[in-house]
Amino acid sequence: MWALIVHAGVTFLVVIDPVGTAPIFASLTAGRSPEERGTSALTGIVVAAAVLYIFAFIGEAFLTALGVTLAAFRIAGGVLLFLVAIDMVLARQSGLRSTTSSEDEEAHHRHDIAVFPLAVPLIAGPGAIASVMLLTEEAKGSWLGHGIVLGVLSAILLITYLCLLAAGRIVNLLGVTGTNVVGRVLGIVLAALATQFIIDGVQATLTGSG
Repeated sequence: MWALIVHAGVTFLVVIDPVGTAPIFASLTAGRSPEERGTSALTGIVVAAAVLYIFAFIGEAFLTALGVTLAAFRIAGGVLLFLVAIDMVLARQSGLRSTTSSEDEEAHHRHDIAVFPLAVPLIAGPGAIASVMLLTEEAKGSWLGHGIVLGVLSAILLITYLCLLAAGRIVNLLGVTGTNVVGRVLGIVLAALATQFIIDGVQATLTGSG
């Protein structure tokens, strides 16, 4: 149980990246009132939570309907998370864990950025979706395990919400360099987790247990 808590906590903390999301949110909401920023932050968290919870509950059934084995998804999810880790270590922006240049331009012209790009893809991005599906599968059908994964996810989303509310202070405290340093450290951890997902998927494929 404790191993699952730590594993889920570290994974969600890295892929959702509350500290790294805060400066982007501050940029997107520049010039808006504290009330507007608070509303956008809350709406974004609620929408992102809904997306991630949906995939947590129907992810395995969705894969089964597509004829995709859990072992194959572990390998694919591991590769995806590894690419996210590379972006974090190199401190570069891509559509995997941030918005593309065209999406960023569109977001700056939108009145409400809560659903796009805040909820998706900044919070509930491909890496977070893959992670929640992999971790619920790791719970092996245990209701306690699923509850732990969702509980940890909820805690990380709460931390993310608090970071969004304090986005201005975080930017002033860490700056661009400090944010990138934190991202690089977390990226190394994510690379190791992604590699383990790939190894587990390959082993399950070779043994026929996936």
